[in-house]
Amino acid sequence: MTTEPDTTVAVKDVFGIDSHLTVPAFSEPTEHVPEVDTAYRFQPDVTLALLAGFARNRRVLVQGLHGTGKSTHVEQVAARLNWPCVRVNLDGHLSRLDLIGKDAVVLRDGQQVTEFQEGVLPWALQRPVALILDEYDAGRPDVMFVIQRMLERDGRLTLMDQNRVLRPHPAFRLFATANTVGLGNLNGLYHGAQRLNHAQIDRWNIVASLNYLPAEEEAAIVRSRVPSYESDQGHATVAAMVAVAELTRQGFRAGDLSTLMSPRTVITWAENTEIFGDPAPAFLLSFLNKCDEAERPLVAEYFQRCFDRELPESYAAAT
Repeated sequence: MTTEPDTTVAVKDVFGIDSHLTVPAFSEPTEHVPEVDTAYRFQPDVTLALLAGFARNRRVLVQGLHGTGKSTHVEQVAARLNWPCVRVNLDGHLSRLDLIGKDAVVLRDGQQVTEFQEGVLPWALQRPVALILDEYDAGRPDVMFVIQRMLERDGRLTLMDQNRVLRPHPAFRLFATANTVGLGNLNGLYHGAQRLNHAQIDRWNIVASLNYLPAEEEAAIVRSRVPSYESDQGHATVAAMVAVAELTRQGFRAGDLSTLMSPRTVITWAENTEIFGDPAPAFLLSFLNKCDEAERPLVAEYFQRCFDRELPESYAAAT
């Protein structure tokens, strides 16, 4: 296996971005390289930030609302560079030992012996791997301080139990995704999000913000995921779905709604419409039932405005 990038790719040719940059890449994929999603739409500013991370070994944190495709964005850049990529979700159950490693009893020549089993951090650090720390703002404090040392310029990791100091592989890269920028659950959307140490946030070289795509591009993504909408009627239906989603986002920004419809939910709505044969019941099951009861009449009004039809009484009664 090639342990360091052995070729380069032109950003303009591979990502369709008007740039003269070239980025190191691997000529052949390995088992940890994500599959290329040909339907994925790159946001140029965020893509360039991620490419800077790969090319210049910058630590990149991608922040954005749910459903914007933060982790997928990193994976799809890695896929086109044939760069091995591993995701770790920093949920509340992930411990310091999970990251660093621990002693375990194993069988050697029929005998039980105790040996150190390295965790994901030392494993990735010593390999040509792009490590993505998902839900970065949900990590426990003891876990976050382990990561903080890796964010420094030399990025070394000390294994206290082993009396070893690990140097990062030249092709090791570190990324993270978060719904907030370490400010905690300010708007009530992200329970479990922690306020992060500002000294740690300060160690990220690049912080990119990933927003929802323009309506036309979002509709194109939905149609690519649900090909049955590739007709004049299908285009109109998807455009109305995306319009409803945009109204929920405007309502959320104005303080009228406590939740919003992400692109992921729009795709789910389109898929459920295939199952039920009607956008109305699919809307109820995909999004409306998730909303606060007091806010459902307003969300039902968004549906009426975009589809030029009322929700049937049996569904409207749920509001």
